[in-house]
Amino acid sequence: MSISDKTRKILWGRSGNRCAICRKELVVDATSADDDSVVGDEAHIISGRPNGPRHDPMLQRDQIDLQSNLILLCRIHHKMVDDQCETYAPDVLRTIKAKHEEWVASTLTNTPDRTPLRIRKIKDNIPSHLIRLTSGKEVTAVVNGACSYQVNHDELTSYDEAQLVGAFLQQVQDYGDISNELEAGQLVRATFEISESLAELEQAGFWLFGAQELQRLEGGVGPSSTWPVAILFVTRQNNPDIATFEAG
Repeated sequence: MSISDKTRKILWGRSGNRCAICRKELVVDATSADDDSVVGDEAHIISGRPNGPRHDPMLQRDQIDLQSNLILLCRIHHKMVDDQCETYAPDVLRTIKAKHEEWVASTLTNTPDRTPLRIRKIKDNIPSHLIRLTSGKEVTAVVNGACSYQVNHDELTSYDEAQLVGAFLQQVQDYGDISNELEAGQLVRATFEISESLAELEQAGFWLFGAQELQRLEGGVGPSSTWPVAILFVTRQNNPDIATFEAG
C-alpha cells in the first residue's frame, strides 16, 4: 500500500504544516522564478522495510501507511530520527507527535480569525444524475483521487449478496485511496481486476452507477482546495427507479 491523499491531508492538517520537532514551516513560498517548494517529509514511525529504522515485524503491512504510524518532519529531522533510531524509539516519536498536534490545535484555537475546516458543496458541481459504469476504466475515472466516498446499494437479501457487494465497494475504495501512487503497470492491473469484479456483480443481477462530485475544503491554515467525492450506487438490474437515480 501507499499513503493515501486523505491520510496526507489529515497528517498535514493536524501538524499545521510544521515539523513536529523544530516547528518550522514545511512549504517555502514561490519566488519570481520558481514554484513553491515542499521541504517536509511524511516520516514513518515504524518502517515497513525489514532493515528500516524501528522496524517491527509484528506491525501488519496494512498499518504501515496509516496516519497513526506517520509523523510530519522537516528533512533534517527526518534524517536525524532515522539515523538515531535508538534514541528516537517509536514511543518517543509518538509522544513528540502527540504534543506537537496538541500545540497546533491549541494555537489555532487561540487564533480568533481562524475559520474552522468545512467541506462545502458547490451547486454547479453536483451531478444531476448517476451514469451506469460498465468497465474498470469508467469506475476508476470516478474514484481516481477521491478524498471521500458516498456509497449506497439496494436492500440485500442474503449473506452472499452482502459479501459480493461489500467486497466490490471495498476494492474500489482501496484503489481510489492509492490511485495517485500507482505506477503505469499497477494501474493497468488494478483496472483489469475491477473490470472482472464488476462483471461478477452484473452476473449476480446488479448494476453500478456513479459520478464524481468536486466539493471544496475551506478554512484552517491554508487556502481552500478541491475535495473530490466518489459517488457509487449498486442497484438491482430490475430496480424500477433506475432511470431516476440522482446524486442527492
